Amino acid sequence: MKVLINGEWRDSLSGKMFAVHNPATGDVVGEAPLCGEDDLRSAVEAAGEAFADWSAKNPRDRGKILFFAAEEVRRRNRELGSLLTAEQGKPIREAVDEINGFANILEYYYALSAGERGEYQNLRGYGHTLVERRPLGICGAIIPWNMPAIIMGWKIGPALVAGNTMVLKPARTAPLTCGKLAEILAGAGLPPGVLNVVTGPGETVGREIARNPAIRKVSFTGEGGTGRQVALDAAPALKQLTLELGGSDPMIVCDDADIRMAVEGVIRGRFYNCGQTCTAVKRLYVYESIADEFIRHLRARVEEIVVGNGMERGVSMGPLNNRPGLDRLVRQVDAARERDEGEIITGGRAPEGKNYGRGFFFLPTLITRVPQDSVLFSEEVFGPVLPIATVTDLDEALERANDSRYGLGASVWTRSTDVIARVTRELEAGIVWVNQHLRTPPEVPFGGTKESGIGRENGRRALDEYTEEKTVLIRLQ
Repeated sequence: MKVLINGEWRDSLSGKMFAVHNPATGDVVGEAPLCGEDDLRSAVEAAGEAFADWSAKNPRDRGKILFFAAEEVRRRNRELGSLLTAEQGKPIREAVDEINGFANILEYYYALSAGERGEYQNLRGYGHTLVERRPLGICGAIIPWNMPAIIMGWKIGPALVAGNTMVLKPARTAPLTCGKLAEILAGAGLPPGVLNVVTGPGETVGREIARNPAIRKVSFTGEGGTGRQVALDAAPALKQLTLELGGSDPMIVCDDADIRMAVEGVIRGRFYNCGQTCTAVKRLYVYESIADEFIRHLRARVEEIVVGNGMERGVSMGPLNNRPGLDRLVRQVDAARERDEGEIITGGRAPEGKNYGRGFFFLPTLITRVPQDSVLFSEEVFGPVLPIATVTDLDEALERANDSRYGLGASVWTRSTDVIARVTRELEAGIVWVNQHLRTPPEVPFGGTKESGIGRENGRRALDEYTEEKTVLIRLQ
């Protein structure tokens, strides 16, 4: 892989590369340029030169390029999914789904490109008023390794359709698929300089995106501490920001819930992508009256999960993506064990056997009787570990669910319309699911409250995030 700057794939100015490893085997699956601040500045310059022509293009023509790229992505979804599995670790089925999801996003913003948003009024005494939405200019995006294709789509789809140009930095442990997707966009007709992909460390490339005064907006998805640093670095230039900083999503299972349906919701909501999803189920609150039956069914299903290399047949959960993530997860589980914060009823360790070799594997884990002040509830647990607590009623469930500095997503499982009405009103979260969890179609706004971030991605709202309003008042003579 090379960096994409001004439509050309080139080596970094440093001439150095870094290896990308398969998290299931430790094998090298590719290399990417080790870029620095000078590479990023070159990308910003290219984006600036491309902006005038791109922003002047008919929005439908901008959208058509995304549509043509989406067709090619779908045609090559197995190839791209295999690359994603190799560098990220998720099972091939999940990887292909993510690649198709990237295509869905491009197609959605192509559909929105048919009409630009604006407002018109005729105000007596003032004349005609127009409120137009104009592109911001050069935008920067910093994306994580857990869902690189989907999150790349979330950022480039609305930004490019709105007429902006962009500099994008993928994560160091999963840059290869993003490079291929950018290559497909270029092949579909995206002009040079409109999308530039620069790989390298967050402390240099990422910080230059946040600091560079020519970049008008930064969209960051990742860890909260890093997000705060991005905000500080962007503050002097008063950049617009979208920050999606993770969460600790609660799931409430009421006594009238369909137990088997809710169990399957946990399996997908917690263990999809090895639990490495911002909106994964990370805290489970079950009514006492059904807890024994629910946990019995859940444990049986969890122990059916097959852990292994995502490219192998029958594997339903791959490894964690990287060593620091695995080490942090182990520390959290060990801390809960040492403090007697619950009972591990399954999992709680790495799997044994030669097939797991140098991979970053951890067994799917259930921990019951977890107190509200446990590290497993107060911190974001980014891996296949689920803490469980019982509650007596809805009042307690809501109080405990909202007792968190995070507020990204939440779900409730019930048949009661009264419960649904109250929970959706009172849960402190940017997105609330009812009898489902984790699903985030491109048509709906996505983002958090409290320390889960600011701004929104997806939907028509995302176009607003990548534009600014210009008011025009006309008085005819």
